Amino acid sequence: MEQVKEKSFVSGNSIVRKIWGKADTILFIFAGASAEFALNRSVDWLYFTGKLPSDPLGRLFSTVGYARRIIFLDEEKALQAIRNITAIHKNVEANRGFNIPDEAYLEVLFMLIDYSIRAFELLERELTPAEREEVFAVFYRVGFEMGLRGLPKSYAAYSAMRSGQLTNDLRYSNFSLDLFRQYRKHLGPVRYWILKQAQVLVAPQQVAQLLSLGKTPWLRPVVYLYKFFRLLRLQNLLKNAILPKGYVSEVRALDVI
Repeated sequence: MEQVKEKSFVSGNSIVRKIWGKADTILFIFAGASAEFALNRSVDWLYFTGKLPSDPLGRLFSTVGYARRIIFLDEEKALQAIRNITAIHKNVEANRGFNIPDEAYLEVLFMLIDYSIRAFELLERELTPAEREEVFAVFYRVGFEMGLRGLPKSYAAYSAMRSGQLTNDLRYSNFSLDLFRQYRKHLGPVRYWILKQAQVLVAPQQVAQLLSLGKTPWLRPVVYLYKFFRLLRLQNLLKNAILPKGYVSEVRALDVI
């Protein structure tokens, strides 16, 4: 009897799979998200459980990792993963005594869309309008399955909301200051500097200004070198130099294409 192939949450030839199928791209998505997380209006929710300040790299890798798993799972398993995420947040809400605002979820969802595009275009090429719509559509569905209200219906609507979010909703606070202190503590001074340089390359102008990241991306020549190393299949040499030892194997495992 012929086995029925399970339907994937994201089609096999989707640009989203190409973006999230390479550890290089995911690392820059992580860099951008690590910057903007610190400015999120609802960053206090991330501090509530204590997991973010105690293990900021692990907490952020977990967020990015969940998104990646959903992208590569079959339909039913992806939907179950989304339900699990929703249940985890409901438990946090119950423990704290009030609800996480929909805006907090939207901020994270918008980050994943934006940095997916920014990271891929930094390392590969400019996306077509249709490909950008495809990136939006995948994460729109994630938000829809989570039951989020206020989701934009198109990439154009998302872009307008994202622009307003970047202009009006980001805040530099004591949480921001503390989170970057934790990054430095867990990464060490050299890797922390590399992280901040990666953030300069992918962060929107508003994020870079609020965090005083600077305008000169000293890491850009390294990106060109990284692309050259990738052609020679030597990119792991650079990953070993950049990543903390505990994350090297974890990040290598993100490569699926």
